[in-house]
Amino acid sequence: MAERQDRTALVRALGSAVRGEVEFGTTARALMTMDASNYRRVPLGVVAPRDADDVAAALAVCRAHAVPVVPRGGGTSIAGQATGTGVVLDLTRHLGKIIELDAASSTAVVQPGVVLDDLRAAAAPHGLTFGPDPSTHSRCTLGGMIGNNACGSHSVAWGTTADNVHALTVARYGGDTLRLDRGRWDGAPAGLRELVGSHLALLRTGFPELPRRISGYALDALLPERGPDLARAFCGSEGTLGVMTEATVRLVEAPGSRALAVLGYADESAAAEAAPGLLPYRPLTVEGMAADLVREPAGLPRGGAWLFVETGGDTPAEARAHAERILRAADAVDAAVVTDPAGQRALWRIREDASGTATRMQDGSEAWPGWEDCAVPPARLGPYLRDFRALLTAHGLRGTPYGHFGDGCIHVRIDFDLLSGDGLARFRRFSEELAVLVVAHGGSLSGEHGDGQARAELLPRMYGDELVALFGRFKDLWDPDGGMNPGILARPARLDENIRFDVLPKRPVDVTFGYPQDGGDFTAAVRRCVGVAKCRTAQPAGTDVMCPSFRATGEEAHSTRGRARLLHEMLAGEVVTDGWRSEEVRDALDLCLSCKGCRSDCPVGVDMATYKAEFLHHHYRGRLRPATHYVMGRLPRWLRLAAPVAPVLNGLARIRPLAALAKRLAGITAERTIPVLAGETFTRWARKRRGRGTVILSSDQVVTVWPDTFTNHLSPEVGRAAVRVLEAAGRTVLYPERGVCCGLTYVSTGQLDKARTVMRRTLDRMGFSLGDPLVVLEPSCAATLRTDLPELLPDDPRAAELAGSVRTLAQYLEECAPDWQPPRLNRRVAGQTHCHQHAVLGDAAERRLRERAGLEGELSGGCCGLAGNFGFERGHWDVSVACAEEQLLPSVRGAEPGTDILADGFSCRTQLAQLAGVRARHLAELLAEGLDGPAAHPSGN
Repeated sequence: MAERQDRTALVRALGSAVRGEVEFGTTARALMTMDASNYRRVPLGVVAPRDADDVAAALAVCRAHAVPVVPRGGGTSIAGQATGTGVVLDLTRHLGKIIELDAASSTAVVQPGVVLDDLRAAAAPHGLTFGPDPSTHSRCTLGGMIGNNACGSHSVAWGTTADNVHALTVARYGGDTLRLDRGRWDGAPAGLRELVGSHLALLRTGFPELPRRISGYALDALLPERGPDLARAFCGSEGTLGVMTEATVRLVEAPGSRALAVLGYADESAAAEAAPGLLPYRPLTVEGMAADLVREPAGLPRGGAWLFVETGGDTPAEARAHAERILRAADAVDAAVVTDPAGQRALWRIREDASGTATRMQDGSEAWPGWEDCAVPPARLGPYLRDFRALLTAHGLRGTPYGHFGDGCIHVRIDFDLLSGDGLARFRRFSEELAVLVVAHGGSLSGEHGDGQARAELLPRMYGDELVALFGRFKDLWDPDGGMNPGILARPARLDENIRFDVLPKRPVDVTFGYPQDGGDFTAAVRRCVGVAKCRTAQPAGTDVMCPSFRATGEEAHSTRGRARLLHEMLAGEVVTDGWRSEEVRDALDLCLSCKGCRSDCPVGVDMATYKAEFLHHHYRGRLRPATHYVMGRLPRWLRLAAPVAPVLNGLARIRPLAALAKRLAGITAERTIPVLAGETFTRWARKRRGRGTVILSSDQVVTVWPDTFTNHLSPEVGRAAVRVLEAAGRTVLYPERGVCCGLTYVSTGQLDKARTVMRRTLDRMGFSLGDPLVVLEPSCAATLRTDLPELLPDDPRAAELAGSVRTLAQYLEECAPDWQPPRLNRRVAGQTHCHQHAVLGDAAERRLRERAGLEGELSGGCCGLAGNFGFERGHWDVSVACAEEQLLPSVRGAEPGTDILADGFSCRTQLAQLAGVRARHLAELLAEGLDGPAAHPSGN
C-alpha cells in the first residue's frame, strides 16, 4: 500500500512539474524495459520532457522522491545502459531540434534527441557533416552518442564523438544546470578540480593510449596539459553523471565525392594485419568483415574477408584515384573500386546490417552481444583476433568478428547460451578471460558502445582497483545522491544478472504457426528482436518498407521493435499481466499494417505480420470479434455469394445513405469508397473460353493461373490480360477446376483455424498441379501461399510443394519462357512495388521484364497504406493516408504527363484511385495492351 501511495505521489508531482507526457501505464513501461543489449530492467514510468526546463523539473522531482533516472535516446545501446528501474527520460519525443547550424564556424547546437542523419542532412547543403557515424545513424541520437562516446566507421578520419564536442549544457540529479566548456573549470562540480589535482600521477599513467579507448570515465581529459576538457570528460559517462540538454558540436568538411576500395583477403586475420598499413594513405574508413557474415556476396571481390576502404576527393576522379592508390598498395587477394553511389550504398548496407545479421549463425542458432566492441591497438589486431578465436574454441563458442579494423575495434555476436544456468556460468567465465586477453594486448574493454552492465564489472582488470575507486569518487561529485542511472559504470551490477531472457517461459508456448526458422518456438521468434531499431527510421532506405506505421505516428509502440517488446513482456507476464488477452498488445498491433516489410528489412528477420496474426487468433478465441473481421476477414466467402447479384449490389453501393449504413455496420471507415464488384468474374470468363479446343502439345507449355479473390471478383481485367500475355508466350493456360483460396484475409485478421480449413480445402482441390509452376497475379496472395501456407500447415508436405510452385508473372516468363520477347512499349512508368512482393518474393524479375519491354522509371518503395483490410477499418484512415503520402502519392504526382502508373497489388491500385483519382494498372495489363501495337497504349493516369 505504501509503495502504491509513493508511486501515486510521484506521478502527481511529475504531472504538476512537467509539461511533457508523464506515462506510468503498462505500455510505456513495457516499451522501455530493454535496449539493444542482453539486459532488462523494469522502470517505474516514462517522462517525455518538452524542453530543458522540463528535464530539470523531472530531475528535481525524482530526487525529492529518491527515484533514480535513466536518460534514453534511440535505445540502441548494446551494453544495458539505456535500461533502469526508476524513471526513464525519453529524450526523442520532443527534444529533437537543431537549434543552430553555423557553417562559418563549422558548428551546430543540438538538443539530445536529434537523430544523427537529421543533423547530417541539415549540414550537407553547406558541404559539412558530423564525423562519427555508427551503423545506427538513421535512428541513433546525439544525446545517446555523447552518452556512449559513439564512433562509427569514419573515426579513422574524424575521431570519436568526444573529439567532436565543444561544449555541453547538463542538468544534474536535483535539477541544477552546468555549462561544460573546453579549457575551463567553470561549471565543474564542487571538489572535482581538487580530486584531479591530487591524483595527477595516476591519471597520467593509468589510461592506455589507443584510438578507441571508451571504457570507464575519461578523467585524463581533465589533466592540465589537456585542457581541462569538462565536455570530453562527460562524454561516455552513460547517463550516470547528468542529462545533456544541449550540445555544441563540431562539423567537418564532407568530401565532394567518395569512392570505395573493397579489398579481399584470405581470412579476417590477414585483413586485420593489412589494415594498419593503409592508414598512412589517410582513408576515411577501414572497415572489416568476414565471409560468414555475408549472406549474398554480390559485388564483393574474391576472398574470405574484406576491408571496406572509403576515400574522398573534390571530384569523382580524385576520389577514385585515391582509392586506386590504396588498391595498389594493398596486398589483397582480389580488389575492386566502386564509384557508383548506389553500388557503394549496397555494399555499406551489408556492413551496417551486420549488427543484426550477426545475431543468427549460419545454421540459424542465436548469437548475442556482450563482448560487442573491444578495441586493441591497430597493430595488435591480427594477433588479438587469432587469440580471440582460440578463446572462443576453448569455451565451445562461435562468433563472427567484424568492425572498425583501422581503429582496432572489433564487433562480434557470440552464441552464448543465456537461457540456462550452465550457459550463464560459461558466459561469465568467458567474459572474465576475454577481459584479461584484451588487456594483455593493450586494449580497452569497450571501443565504442560503452561498458554498461556488460563490462563495467570487469573494469578493475583494465584499470586496477585504485583508478576504478577514483571513478566512483568522480561519479559521487557529480551525483552525490546516486540517482543517475545506478548500477551502470560506477559500482556496477554483475554482468550476469538482469538478463532479459530470465523472465521468458522455459517451455514452448502453444501456437498455431510453425515458426520454422525458430524451431517452432514463438518465444524464440520474439527473441529475434535485439533492438537495433532499424524500424525506427524516419525515412526508409531505398526501396525498403519497414516500418510504415512508425513513420506515420513516430511512436515507439507502433514500431516493429516496440511491438516485439510488448510481446516479450506479454510472455514474461510481469509488466503485461493478462497474456494473450492483453489490450495493450492488441492496441499496439492494431496499427500494424501486416505489410511484411520487417520480414525482409529487419536485419534479424522479425516477422510482425505473423506475430500479429498469431496474437489476434488467441486474443479473440471464443470472443466476439470486431465487425471488420467478419466482413473483410471473410471477404472471399461474401464475394462468392455476391457474384451473381453484383450489378444490384453495385447500384445499392452508389446510394450514399445505404453505403454509409453498410460501412458503419461493417466497421469500415466513412472516408472509404466501397469497391465495385466485377460484372463477370475472371473464373466465369475462363470457363467460357474452355470450349475453344486449344491443343496442348507438351506439359511444359501448360501453366496454371491462380484465380485469387481480388483478381476474380474485383479486377478480372488483370487476369484476362495475364492470359493474353501467357498465350502470346506460347503457353496454354489452365485454372483450378473448383474455387480455391489462399486464406490471406483470414490470416491477416487472425482467424487461423478458418485459414487452415480454407488452405486444406485448397490443397485438396489443387492436387493436379502441385509442383508445377503456378502464376499468382496478386502479390499478397502469392506471399501468403509462399510463406503462411507452409507455416500454418507445416505437417502437410503438399503445403511446401504448393508454396515452392508459386511464381509471379514476371518470374514465370523469365524462368519458363526465357526466349519470349515482350512487346516494346518505350514508355515511362511510376508507381509502387507491393510491400508483400518486396518482402517475400522480390522484384528482380519484374525489373528485368520492364527493362526488356522498354518501361523506364523506378517504382517507389514503402507501403501504400491500404494494406488489405487495414485501410478500410475504422480508426485507420489517418495512418493509411500518411503511409500513402510518404512515397507512393508523391511519386505519382511528380510523374511526367503520359506516364503509366504501375501497381500489381489491388490494394495499391485502390488506394491510388481513392486518394489520387489515378487509374493504376498491373504489369500484365501494360504488356497485353502492347500486344496490339502502340495505338493500344492509353496513359495510366
